[in-house]
Amino acid sequence: MIGVVPNPVKSARPMKSHPTLILASTSRYRRELLQRLKLDFLCKAPGVAETPQPGESPAELARRLARTKAQAVAAQSGEAWVIGSDQVAVLEAESGAATVGKPGTAERCRAQLLAASGQTLTFLTAVCVTRHGGAICEFTDTTHVQFRELDESTIARYVAAESPLDCAGGFKSEGLGISLCQSIHSEDPSALIGLPLIRLSAVLREVGFLLP
Repeated sequence: MIGVVPNPVKSARPMKSHPTLILASTSRYRRELLQRLKLDFLCKAPGVAETPQPGESPAELARRLARTKAQAVAAQSGEAWVIGSDQVAVLEAESGAATVGKPGTAERCRAQLLAASGQTLTFLTAVCVTRHGGAICEFTDTTHVQFRELDESTIARYVAAESPLDCAGGFKSEGLGISLCQSIHSEDPSALIGLPLIRLSAVLREVGFLLP
């Protein structure tokens, strides 16, 4: 579901000279995705703690962190437009829904993928585009990944081959991890990697950046 908060970016006047664009992230995956748009930009670490708040849903967590990251960098960046993003993965199983993070270790990665075998992981990728004291736009992409049945040897081979320890859910859809999937349902294939470029391109055009 996509939602725009009051004072949407479409009210901003087109700019003759593009201001600095900043990605409030040090993620190489998001940096590589944004590079596809052929725009000059900087990357800055937002320095935001990603601890969930009590009673916060996965969608609320993703939206809050995306906005907090963008606003933290925008407060120090003058007139620059800042992109903040966060992704939360949720495992939907018969026992209920559970948030799935970055595994960090091969052992945890294997355990995550074993739990996801034959199940659906839902990835909520939230984005906030803003500048200090200016307009703000927020949206969230939802991607559903259905995994095929995976045995321990299959999982072990995959983790050893690709080592996706810094990826939520413990796999890379843009790499060998696609072989673990039965289906992927999304409006934007780039969202699963970390940044929904289709909607983001529309927002950047609205605030004055020249894109095809």
